[in-house]
Amino acid sequence: MQIIWHGMSCFEITALRAKGEHITILIDPLDEAASGVKMPKVAADIVLRTNNIYTAKNAKINSSAFLIDSPGEYEVKGVYIQGIASQLDADNSESSKKDKDTAKNFLNTIYSIETEDLQLAHLGNLQQAELTEEQISKIGNVDILMCPVGNGDGLGAKEALKIMSQIEPSIAIPMNYRIPGAKLKLTTLEEFIKEAGVGKIDPLPKLVIKKKEINAEEAKIIVLSL
Repeated sequence: MQIIWHGMSCFEITALRAKGEHITILIDPLDEAASGVKMPKVAADIVLRTNNIYTAKNAKINSSAFLIDSPGEYEVKGVYIQGIASQLDADNSESSKKDKDTAKNFLNTIYSIETEDLQLAHLGNLQQAELTEEQISKIGNVDILMCPVGNGDGLGAKEALKIMSQIEPSIAIPMNYRIPGAKLKLTTLEEFIKEAGVGKIDPLPKLVIKKKEINAEEAKIIVLSL
């Protein structure tokens, strides 16, 4: 499996299928006007959208791609996907100023993805300070977690670490932190790394990994570069 980060919560995942074929999953293609981050063209087979705040409604993808943008259970080309509902904390003061129709824009879908014998989870633009027992059960045992860490409308460093402790992934990949051009008000990756109490992490251009390389006894944070 190969995982590439395109900024914010956008990931391109390429998994190996039977007979040497590959399938490409694109998560959260970015709306450049809303996010401030340029989105490359990706020939995706499956597209997942967690939210409609900064993601592209009409992504530049091949017309045959299968789009998933809501909770539910799906099986597409041998990939098992479960969308799990989450939304902005009802007690959030900013949310309380919005009417019901506007507040719907803050709905978020968490995705659990099973492919190439690996279990992945992508939290999208998660707003909750912690997950419910039902959400944790649906997410399941996670090999690789993609988690927002940079505040904005989502999780900050402390909240992200709490979520990670609930899920207990083997590998955590931080996302949704401050990068050049991003329009959302986000904190830096360094703030999360400091809160996590780990030393300097050298970013990788991509993560290439197989199930046999996952060590459930040694959890680690991997940073991907743009």
